[in-house]
Amino acid sequence: MAFIKTSSSLLVLICFLTLSSLHTKTTEACHRTDRAALLDFKSKINQDPTRLLSTWNQSTDCCIKWEGVGCDSNGRVINVTRPGLFSTDDSIFDTFMNGTISPSLGKLKFLRLLDLSNLKQLVGIIPPELGKLSHLTSLFLNTNQLKGSIPASFQNLRKLNKLYLNDNLLSGRVPSNIFQHMSSLSELGLSGNKLSGGIPSSIEKLVSLKRLDFHLNNFSGGIPSTIGLLKKLVSLDLSENQISGGIPTSIGELSELDELYLNQNSLSGSIPSSISKLIVLDSCRLSDNKLTGSIPVSISKTPLRFLVLDNNMLTGKLPKSFGNLANLTGFFAKNNRLTGKIPSSFSNLMNLQQLDLSRNGLSGPIPSELVKLNATLQILDLSFNPLSLVNIPSWISNMNLHRLYLARTGLIGELPEWLSSTSLSYLDLSSNMLAGELPSWIGNMTSLYSLNISNNGFHSDIPIEFKNLSGLGELDLHLNNFTGGLSSIFAKTMDGVLGHYSIIDLSYNMFVGRIDNNIGNLEVMDSLETLVLSNNRLGGSIPKSLGKLSRLRTLKLEKNRFTGTIPAELSSATELTSVVLSHNRVTGSIPSGVINLASLVEFDVSYNKLTGSIPTHKTAFPSSSFEGNSGLCGSPLPPCKTA
Repeated sequence: MAFIKTSSSLLVLICFLTLSSLHTKTTEACHRTDRAALLDFKSKINQDPTRLLSTWNQSTDCCIKWEGVGCDSNGRVINVTRPGLFSTDDSIFDTFMNGTISPSLGKLKFLRLLDLSNLKQLVGIIPPELGKLSHLTSLFLNTNQLKGSIPASFQNLRKLNKLYLNDNLLSGRVPSNIFQHMSSLSELGLSGNKLSGGIPSSIEKLVSLKRLDFHLNNFSGGIPSTIGLLKKLVSLDLSENQISGGIPTSIGELSELDELYLNQNSLSGSIPSSISKLIVLDSCRLSDNKLTGSIPVSISKTPLRFLVLDNNMLTGKLPKSFGNLANLTGFFAKNNRLTGKIPSSFSNLMNLQQLDLSRNGLSGPIPSELVKLNATLQILDLSFNPLSLVNIPSWISNMNLHRLYLARTGLIGELPEWLSSTSLSYLDLSSNMLAGELPSWIGNMTSLYSLNISNNGFHSDIPIEFKNLSGLGELDLHLNNFTGGLSSIFAKTMDGVLGHYSIIDLSYNMFVGRIDNNIGNLEVMDSLETLVLSNNRLGGSIPKSLGKLSRLRTLKLEKNRFTGTIPAELSSATELTSVVLSHNRVTGSIPSGVINLASLVEFDVSYNKLTGSIPTHKTAFPSSSFEGNSGLCGSPLPPCKTA
């Protein structure tokens, strides 16, 4: 039985659930109807590896001896709590049960609490008979594999305070009248299912509701305008559905709302100015919709800490009044149609840690006043804006940024040496007009994990000091004019467990020479997932040791001068999904083990000097993957000639 350490807050929650399952002192023996119902439930469980139900047997009193069962003074069962997460001392145990939920539980007519959550492998439907539990106040069936629809009989559960059916396989529409008489319901979780149709109109009756979570379903239609009647709502999450229409102005009536998540839907229209009435709003996600219009100035009247507007069609300028959002720690508005300059008032956001305004139409310069955020701002992404920067602003050297993204912002010239004294871990200056040599001081940027200077005009060998980038894991130099060999890149030092490459893209340069035959045995390469060396002038044989790269998914070596054969050892790199070796001088036959790798979806060896019959293969690769090899034959090329 596996267990995991947990944070104190989660431990408190689990302890609460555990304490709620303790037996209430009884004066009467367990009622025979209740005992029979619970034993029938146990009979439907096929697997109980940690013996959660081991104490449930006919010969003992269910009110006294049965773990997870609590009774009232009349011997009637009021609590059944057998969740898959439970605590002992300072640990949480994670277990499961396999089976179905017996309809007999509907006979526990005095039941108040039923917790079968996190058992992972409860299957079948939710028995409609549970709708007979008229005294039920808490029902937890979340994190299982229950399917079918939500029973319409649940409309009879008028005393429910908490209902969690999330993270199952439930489907179909939510019954339209299910919430008609649930005025006591305070928490409702249906997320992570396959529920469809509109949000039921009866939701307006949930006047005590504090938490509503419908995210990650297939709900469609609009957000009911009556949502504003749920005046006690603290958290509203309708994200990751197919909800359309506008955001109702009545959203502003939710004066206690702390979290508003409407992201990843098909919402259209403008953001209502009534959002300013959300006087305790802390976190708002409206990203990945079809919202238009300008960002309402009124948002600046909220106490927002986190605002995400990414991937919409918002226009206009960034409101200067946003400088009044004193609590804001993260502002994300990438991939919209915003124009104008970044307001200097953003320098008043003294708690701001992340600012992403990439992929808009913003113009420069970047206000130098942002240097006042040097104690807080960690991530700045202004990529793909027509900022016409020319140079990276020198005041950035006084910031404590960890991530700086200025791709396609009009940079020209050489890299400024002050970069070597920063503590940047991510640096993206791609798609600009930078040029000159890659300076030797690049080796001083030992905090770098990700370096992307692709699609520029750099022209030089890779300096020997590059070896000192001991934390580097992602490297993208493609589309430049780099020359020389690759030894400084592959012989890079490491910083303890840091510095394992995951991505290397050196394509479209002028690198020459051989690849070290030992490349796959290097510790710095053992986590590599992507290796792209295409369109260079590399030669020699393809190293057999590449087969040692157990995590390698993409290998692209096309348009070089490689010779020798395709190493059969590549078949040991079982995660490979893409192998592209076209336009080289490779000879010999195609190894059967390579072309039949289980995950392979792209295989291209065209325009080489390969010979022989193409091995039988499971994936239907096009004939273009093999053309230009006069000695190859067999499907999908013409059949081999027989003597």
